[in-house]
Amino acid sequence: MSSKRYAEEFKIEAVKQITERHYPVAGVSVRLGVSQHSLYKWIKEYSQAEPGRCETQSQQAELRELKAELKRVTEERDILKKAAAYFARESR
Repeated sequence: MSSKRYAEEFKIEAVKQITERHYPVAGVSVRLGVSQHSLYKWIKEYSQAEPGRCETQSQQAELRELKAELKRVTEERDILKKAAAYFARESR
């Protein structure tokens, strides 16, 4: 007895057909050649993964903001260094 392995993209698309397009599980099962049990398992698995995906997106947004702030602060520091060097030369 061999079990088929399906790509994650295939599983996600199958779940989307059921959750977003509201197709019946039985119909998707027959059309894709996947057991209903597998579909229900995938629905459970990928519906629990949603909060993690949202968290990842918020972390990526925060990372972008922090990188932009770091760039701005680094530029400010460099300007202040140059100004300090300029005024140190002027005072001599």
